[in-house]
Amino acid sequence: MTDDSQRADELLRGHRESIDRLDAILVYTLAERFKHTQAVGKLKAEHALPPSDPSREARQIERLEWLAKEADLDPEFAKKFLTFIISEVIRHHERLQH
Repeated sequence: MTDDSQRADELLRGHRESIDRLDAILVYTLAERFKHTQAVGKLKAEHALPPSDPSREARQIERLEWLAKEADLDPEFAKKFLTFIISEVIRHHERLQH
């Protein structure tokens, strides 16, 4: 193995270790977020509130798109990601209503 390929392997390993740590952060962050959205869903069910709040959801998507631009992340990707999360939250809230 040449010095260049050894260096490339070391760099690759370092990037992959960082990716693994970031994946763990994402999972734990999503878990924490869903704990709070579950609590919101229970409150909504207890008080007969609708499972979704379209105006808040639109504001959140707009906010996330702005944050994505600030972070140099594709805002369309961020929008798709949050839209998926919101749809899962609403699905959970709807289940709690029944």
